[in-house]
Amino acid sequence: MKKPIKKSWVVASALTIGMAVLTPLQAGASSIEPTNGVTIQIEQQITGTIKSISEDGVDLKGRDGKKYYISFYKFSKEQLIKMNLVEGQEITVEGSLVEHYLDFYTFEVYKKELPKEVSKDDLTKLEKMYNEMRKLEKEASKAMENKEPEVAEKKYQEAGKIFEEMRKITKPYFLANWQPQTFEEYLGDFKFGENNIVIAENDKIQLKAIYEEWVKLEKDGQEERANKKMEKFHEILQPYFDKLSPPLTFEEFMADFEFDIPAASLAKLKTLYEDAQKAEKDDNPELYDKLWKEFHYILDLFTMPQTFEEFIADADFEFKISKADSKQLKQIYEEILKLDKMEDQEKVGDKWKEFYDILEPYFKANKEVLISASKVTVNGQDYLPHK
Repeated sequence: MKKPIKKSWVVASALTIGMAVLTPLQAGASSIEPTNGVTIQIEQQITGTIKSISEDGVDLKGRDGKKYYISFYKFSKEQLIKMNLVEGQEITVEGSLVEHYLDFYTFEVYKKELPKEVSKDDLTKLEKMYNEMRKLEKEASKAMENKEPEVAEKKYQEAGKIFEEMRKITKPYFLANWQPQTFEEYLGDFKFGENNIVIAENDKIQLKAIYEEWVKLEKDGQEERANKKMEKFHEILQPYFDKLSPPLTFEEFMADFEFDIPAASLAKLKTLYEDAQKAEKDDNPELYDKLWKEFHYILDLFTMPQTFEEFIADADFEFKISKADSKQLKQIYEEILKLDKMEDQEKVGDKWKEFYDILEPYFKANKEVLISASKVTVNGQDYLPHK
């Protein structure tokens, strides 16, 4: 069970630099011996087996049994394609140790996503703002670890303001380089035709006009008006989206449940389910939430909760819990089930906190080592980042 990733402002724009958290390799460190006799660690050299792969890095299980997350941000997408990494493959990596996931996303990484036309003065401003934003994000992350959500939220808000200021600097450059798709290309990306969904001619004419207005507004920097145009565009397309991904029928939704429900209760559930879908379609979130809560209340009457052992097995923790802690966790879990039946949600929340406080040392002890790769060896082939 992985802990949630904290938000990062830079990943939310046209400059998107995604964040991924995965896991594992073997560490041996290269070092030099300065004249004062102090050994300085230069690079980690790690050999291990790939456990999982993301767009930006890999989880590796080292020969030493440790877990490592390896970031490939210094490498180009073309290089990563050539590496052709697969799960279960053994690779060797050299790279520097970092303390936090945010340390992977340096200004140099961010700068790669910027248009080449950005002036030196603007780059200087952006670097200063970027580093301040990262500092605030790290402080927010630390505040969350220290269970100070109000402090964290304030820091994230400050980081968000800086991000918006950076965006004001970069947007004109992006717009100057922007080559929008044609209407036909844009609409084709939705793959309606491949799914035998035909858009009515009058809708297509209206959509094309709106799309061309949207492009013009974007180029003029009128973002608010452009967003409203795109909202209208998707409103017209909504019935076609519904055909593309139709909602599950009640029978389809219930197909995976393996317990008996009396006919009268089943009929009530079906009515609630269909009414909730209609409320969602009518954009009535309050009614939707009310109906959905009632639906689950009835469903829970016929649902056997997981045993503690089943819960732990499904959680798939990457560590072994001691017998003493396991006994205590089981007791708390069973108290949670009793409180849940009594609908005492405040006490349920307190008990879950108590539950995960016991697990916290395991999460910390099992934390992966973070490495920013500067050399990767795959099948005897060495890969170095492009300068």
